[in-house]
Amino acid sequence: MRAADTIWTALAPSDWNEAFRHHPRIGDLKHGEEKFSATARLAAGEQRGIRDASDAVLQRLREANEEYERKFGFIYIVCATGKKGDEMLENLKSRLANDAPNEVRVAAEEQRKITTIRLKHLLEIR
Repeated sequence: MRAADTIWTALAPSDWNEAFRHHPRIGDLKHGEEKFSATARLAAGEQRGIRDASDAVLQRLREANEEYERKFGFIYIVCATGKKGDEMLENLKSRLANDAPNEVRVAAEEQRKITTIRLKHLLEIR
C-alpha cells in the first residue's frame, strides 16, 4: 500500500490524466460497465449512493460533469464510496471553482483514495 502511494504521488499530471481516462464518469454506470468491464463491479459498488439520486440530481450531475470536463480536460474524479448523489454534485460544483493545476492534484488525491480502497478489496485487507 505504501509503495502504491509513493509511486502515485511521484507521477506527473500527464500520468494522472492517463489514469483518469480509464475511470467511469460518476453516474454513468451503464456506459462504464461496457467500457470498463474489468472494474465495473467495483465502480458500481463505490457509486451505489448515486442509485437513490433523483432524476433532477442525475441530470444536474450530467450537466456539471460536462462543464467540468470542458474546463479541466478530464472527467470529474471523486472517491464516491459512502457518498450520496447530492453530496457528489455539491462536491463537483465546488471543485469547478479550482484552477486547473490545483484541480488535477485534487483529482489525483481522489483517485489515490479509490485505488487504496480497491487494493484493500483485492487483497482482502479490511
